[in-house]
Amino acid sequence: ASHVSKFLPPDVPMLASVQLPRPMQESNIIGKGGNAGFLGRAYDPYFLFQDPNEEIKLDDLKLRPEVPPVRLEQRKTLLETINAGMPEMEKVAESYALNEYYDKAYDLILSQRARNAFDLTQEPDAMRDRYGQHTFGQSVLLARRLIEAGTRFVQVNWPSVANGDPFTTAWDTHAANFGPLKDLHCPKLDQTLSALLEDLHQRGLLDETLVLTIGEFGRSPKLGVSTSGNSNAPDGRDHWPYCYTGLIAGAGVRGGQVYGKSDATGSTPLEDPVHPTDILATVYHTLGIDPHTEVMNHLDQPRELVKGNPVLGLF
Repeated sequence: ASHVSKFLPPDVPMLASVQLPRPMQESNIIGKGGNAGFLGRAYDPYFLFQDPNEEIKLDDLKLRPEVPPVRLEQRKTLLETINAGMPEMEKVAESYALNEYYDKAYDLILSQRARNAFDLTQEPDAMRDRYGQHTFGQSVLLARRLIEAGTRFVQVNWPSVANGDPFTTAWDTHAANFGPLKDLHCPKLDQTLSALLEDLHQRGLLDETLVLTIGEFGRSPKLGVSTSGNSNAPDGRDHWPYCYTGLIAGAGVRGGQVYGKSDATGSTPLEDPVHPTDILATVYHTLGIDPHTEVMNHLDQPRELVKGNPVLGLF
């Protein structure tokens, strides 16, 4: 998302990338990964930190009552004057892309576009019901509104402690693999994903929007066996990064096809294996960005966007 924000910024005053309903969490560490790294804070995604199934408050995207637009403009001019008279401060700002960060924040605050996009009350009740009246469903509906308003990249994380059941809503099924998948996870994913694809198609957006549904790894073929050092219940599956499935739609991808083939137990790929770097390269390809483009890191070292190659057989 950060590289997309850098190479393909929005054409209008809008958030370049958004991650919702909250950042990723690993071992109780919130926001581990998912930021812009050496590109600087200007290319970090906007983290919502709220449940779209409830009222969204965006105090950081509006002016405070005591700061009218004229006063904000005066503050911006004063900041530019101070930075111009302090070369060392300007160098620091450049190294962290702070000037771009400030400019984007300024445009967003003065524009109504972002705040309107986050206002789910503008959607008919029937549409909100179609996506699903739960955290994931309303997050994906919000993602559609953001894309429609000009945001380039939206990442929706499946919430680990939401959707009505704080114990069984994560896909990390080290125990109770079957019941939650059948009764909770898959029905909600099916409802929301089908609503998104149908909605994008009806709005004429599907041909220019890539939809990628995938996790960071699959689940172990055998029940109750530890493959990652985790303990697993007899009806649980462990982490399995060697073979798993993703769904890709839109942006010219041919529908109705199955690309690749695994063995009978889903343990290993047999035909047309796709590496995660190839998926990233495919995303760049659909956006018109050369996946092998080199960018310079904070140490002025060249870094290739990704080593993989786009999966052209999907198109």
